[in-house]
Amino acid sequence: MTSTQLNIFEANSKPKLQPIDTFQLSLDGASRNNPGPAGAGICIKKNTQLIMATGAYLGHKTNNQAEYLALLLGLFFVKQFLKSDDVLHIKSDSELLVKQILGHYKIKNPELQKLHGLGLKFLKNIKYKIEHVLREKNKEADEQANLAVDKKIKLPKEFVEILNEHNIII
Repeated sequence: MTSTQLNIFEANSKPKLQPIDTFQLSLDGASRNNPGPAGAGICIKKNTQLIMATGAYLGHKTNNQAEYLALLLGLFFVKQFLKSDDVLHIKSDSELLVKQILGHYKIKNPELQKLHGLGLKFLKNIKYKIEHVLREKNKEADEQANLAVDKKIKLPKEFVEILNEHNIII
């Protein structure tokens, strides 16, 4: 092997490091009259750059159901962007949702138990942290949730199918 060949081999044998990206998922659920017409809103950022903001109409739901469905919708979308080493930072103004995902609060409501279980299943292979934020720091997701109710924005068909597979009816 010549020294030129050796240098090429050495250069090619070095592992290429892929940058680790940080994603932020902000989410909010809205329910008018609780329970009432409800929407889920999400905003996804990659390294502080907004890559997706959307919402979906959920029909007649409680606020807590809407918050969980916003989490599930956000995870459904963000999974298409995440690589295995990326980190996901989830922000919600629902202290109940955050405390339940972290295991600090018990879940008594059977519908929330199903939504919680699916949320944990979605999070299983993701490096994430979840935190409660004040409503003022969650305006973008709140706007998306309310817009979804106003405009009756439909949920993605594939997402509805996943919910149905887990006995969650929209």
